[in-house]
This record gives sequence, C-alpha cells and structure tokens, in this order.
Amino acid sequence: MKAQVFRGVNQLQYEDVPKPEIAADEVLVQVQVVGLCQSDIKKIKYPLLEPPRIFGHETAGTIAAIGAEVKNWNVGDRVIVLHHIPCMHCAYCLNENFSMCEVYKNITTTAGFVPSGGGFAEYVKVPGHIVRNGGLMRIPDDVTFEQASFVEPTNCCLKAVKKAQIQPGQTVLITGAGPIGLMFIMLVKYFGASAIATDLLPSRIEKALSVGADAAFDARDPDLSSKIQAMTQGMGADVSLLAVPSDKAFFQAIDCTRKGGKILFFAEFPDEVEIPINPNVLYRREIDLMGSYSSSYRVQQLAADIVFQRRIDVDALISDRFPLKDLAKAVDRAVSPTPDTYKILIYPQQ
Repeated sequence: MKAQVFRGVNQLQYEDVPKPEIAADEVLVQVQVVGLCQSDIKKIKYPLLEPPRIFGHETAGTIAAIGAEVKNWNVGDRVIVLHHIPCMHCAYCLNENFSMCEVYKNITTTAGFVPSGGGFAEYVKVPGHIVRNGGLMRIPDDVTFEQASFVEPTNCCLKAVKKAQIQPGQTVLITGAGPIGLMFIMLVKYFGASAIATDLLPSRIEKALSVGADAAFDARDPDLSSKIQAMTQGMGADVSLLAVPSDKAFFQAIDCTRKGGKILFFAEFPDEVEIPINPNVLYRREIDLMGSYSSSYRVQQLAADIVFQRRIDVDALISDRFPLKDLAKAVDRAVSPTPDTYKILIYPQQ
C-alpha cells in the first residue's frame, strides 16, 4: 500500500509499505479521508520524534478486514478511528483527567513502523483495546467521510468549552480565527454564548463573522479592550480562549477578560516561551488560568452527535483537499496559508 513516511525533519516520502497484518482482536480500516492537524505539522517540522513513522489521526474510512474475535463490526462498515482511548481505571481516568492517562498517550493505531496514528496511508490498523473500548465509531449513512473526520478535533474543542464552563448568555473572546478558532466560534454559539474573534488576516476576520461570531476584530486593534467592554456593559469577556500560541494574545486576553473570568490555553506554545506575569493581576481580579490538552472520552459521544446532527457546519471549515501523494504540499500550504486557507483534508485513495 502507499503511505507518507516521515523520514526526518521536513522529510516525507511517498512510498510502498506492507499493508498491516491484524491480530484476532484487531480491525483494518481503509482510510478515505484524514484531516491535517497542527500536531501532525509540528511533528513533521521539528525534531520531536524519531523516524520512520506514519502520522495522521483525524481518520475516517471503511472497515476492510476484521479479526476472528472482533464482534459487532463488519467489513464495509463506515467508521471513525479514534487514536486516543484511555484505560479507564488509573488515577487520572478516575478523576476524568483522561488525557493524562499513559494508555491514552501511548498511540497504538498504526500503518507501520512505530505506531503514530497511521492515517497518512491507504490502510490503518486499529488495535484491540481501541476496538473494544469505543475507539471505532459508526458513521451514519447521511454523513460524509469528510464531515466524520471532524469528530476528533470537535472533541478537543468541546472539551475546552466544557472545561471553561461556558454558559448561555456569556461573552467569549476567541484569539485566532483559523480552523480551531472557527470551530470554537461555532461551539460557543451552539451553547448559547456570544463569540468575539480576533485575527491578523482580514479574510479570517470576515470568515469568523460568516460562521457566527457576533464581532470580529483585527488583533492589532489598540482599542480592542475598550470595544469589548462596550459590548459587555463595561465588564469584559467572561472567558477568553487562546487558539493561537502568542504571548501577545495572552496579555490581550488579560486586558479583555472581566474580573472573575477565565482564560484557557488551548494552543500549544513552543517550549522555550516563558510568559512573565504579576500574580497580583490574577489574585486581585480573581482570573482563573487553565489549560486544555487534546480530547476527552467523556465528551466523545457528544462531539460525534454535534457533527453528525450538523449542529455545527464543519463543511464551512474545509478549504483545501490534497491527495496523499501531495501531503508535503499540504503541509507547506498550512505553514504558509493563503488568505482562504482553513482546514486541509487528505485523501489516501486518490
């Protein structure tokens, strides 16, 4: 089968690799669509993991083979493959910190080499513990593979929205109107709150408004804080979601978030970044700082329902489609986006 093999920093090789062989409790999925995620790009662009590997984890496809012990699944079933499934019995899982579970972090879906997701290949193997514990989800007949591939990123954003306890009637500031920021806008609106977005690109400011933002501003606007206060009876945003790894965005969020509000870090910053802050700003204004990493098993089904029932318009997020052989071009497009670049999808079967 064909796969895009990571052979080193900025080195992707489109090559033939053996189709994965499955054990009695495993499933083989023919990949139809896989989303290109910022975490994939990071692993390709920086020396974080040893090659060779096959990345890709926002995967939707068709079951091509099942092991003899697999129940309730059949060849031909349309499915989502979820690469993170927790053990459900460690101390982290018992406290619902699923993304801290070692089983969760240890990726086991694979198309060969060290298991690393495997979606950037024609076929991916799903191990037994993921098959047994909810890591395969059936795609309804009226839902496309493209739409289904958004369940995993929707889960990640939904986890953050739930963690920040966003409520109807609140005002939420979303820094960055890329694919994740746009999804945050949709989810914030779905839960009855108002969304204010910022970005540097005029096209993304317009896009934020088109997907439901109540207001959208240039992130460089020196009057941003006063404009948000004017929209919130002098209070400020109830919650700020940082969808870009920018220290400037963080300090902007400090200025724009009301007393007693919350600031949530969603985007991952470079390890060398340090943000100095006077702790009295948090103490006197009672602002909560929090982080949200990856997805949550607890909201997995809700994320699927939101996508499958079209509560958010994921089709509006798709901007580019590339065949698997052009993955390197897709990565370049994501790193140097055009004004109209949002979510990029990859097609292994073309």
